[in-house]
Amino acid sequence: MLDLRQLRAEPETVKAAVARRGEPTAPLDQVIAHDERRRAVVSEADELRSEVKRISAEVGALHRDGRAGEADELRARSRELGTRIDELDAEGEQLSEWIRRILLFVPNMPAEDCPGGSGPDDNVLVRTVGFDPDSYQPHQRVPHWDIGTELGILDIDRAVRMSGSMFAMYRGLGARLVRALIDYGLDRNRDLYEEIRPPTLVRTETMTSTGHLPKFSDEAYQVERDGLWAIPTAEVPLTSLLSGEIVEEADLPIRLMGHTSCFRREAGSAGRDTRGLLRVHEFDKVELYGFCTPEQAHDLHAEILDRAERAIVDLGLAHRVLDLCTADIGAASARTFDIEVYAPGADRWLEVSSISWCRDYQARRANIRYRPEAGGRTQMVHSLNGSGLAVPRVWAGLVETCRQPDGSIAVPEALHPYMGGITSIGPR
Repeated sequence: MLDLRQLRAEPETVKAAVARRGEPTAPLDQVIAHDERRRAVVSEADELRSEVKRISAEVGALHRDGRAGEADELRARSRELGTRIDELDAEGEQLSEWIRRILLFVPNMPAEDCPGGSGPDDNVLVRTVGFDPDSYQPHQRVPHWDIGTELGILDIDRAVRMSGSMFAMYRGLGARLVRALIDYGLDRNRDLYEEIRPPTLVRTETMTSTGHLPKFSDEAYQVERDGLWAIPTAEVPLTSLLSGEIVEEADLPIRLMGHTSCFRREAGSAGRDTRGLLRVHEFDKVELYGFCTPEQAHDLHAEILDRAERAIVDLGLAHRVLDLCTADIGAASARTFDIEVYAPGADRWLEVSSISWCRDYQARRANIRYRPEAGGRTQMVHSLNGSGLAVPRVWAGLVETCRQPDGSIAVPEALHPYMGGITSIGPR
């Protein structure tokens, strides 16, 4: 969440930053008003506590002087003040809860160099790599859902029968290809990133730490009986890995990666980009994650983007990188770059990775700090995340791009070690 101290000190700066996202600033005005009242309440309560302490000392002196009547009068006054202090404490706690509740719904401030805009059309194209629309042959212009059915490697119909719309099932070498992509995504990052296999069901506070709750509860799957949520990305548990902890600056940056299944309701998307693997409720993904100091954030952001992009390049897939505008970045993000793969059969660009820098927005929710080497008070870490390899859309783009004239799929060389030497996927 946003830094209340910064909002208190620079209200117009914070409001202007949030307004760049197209978000209303009225909630911030409410926070400011509640905060002013809370501080007044705390100040009054502290003054009354001092008065009670003074009275207590005076009551003792009166008793020693044999002036019990006067002492009783002061004791009654002390009780009245105690009642008022309790009232003020209760009001202060309520105001603090109101402030927190409002801030949980306020998105992060975008970075100063995040492009302005009002929607996806205002995203900035950074680069396009390996894309020539005239180079694709007719055999590559077949959508992956048809290719998958023809080769027996993707079974959408039975998945829908089992679980409903927007679920998919991979079969045979299609399932092997999923596993190969996951291992490929993990192995290429083992040199710097520690592998974590976190739980896929987490508590409400864990989902809240990343900004997915409470604002986006409609997009998540909840196990109400147990008070748990199915994670939409490994970013959620990885963020909470250090929840409530203080790390040493010398140990930063901390680099993590995790493969998990991910679950998203995709509320409101029925009938929109839902064919095949374009939009599904459950999918596998390798996530790259980092904790760092503010000074390390820029380089770590570039590093994660580079690693995610090189994974696509080494698969031989055409792609582009977008610098998302202020209206299109996620609620927790300050700056995001998207990688999109071109799928010639579906004839569309498919987002396969969002690489985001969240400043201290998530760390403030999860209370993750670091102790500066130079001394002084602890500081909030910065957090970053990005998909190292998201299976469904990479699978789709690969199957369409690598389709051969005879209908088989040429497995990219980078995946040969993970496919047990299999270099081609043909009909079963």
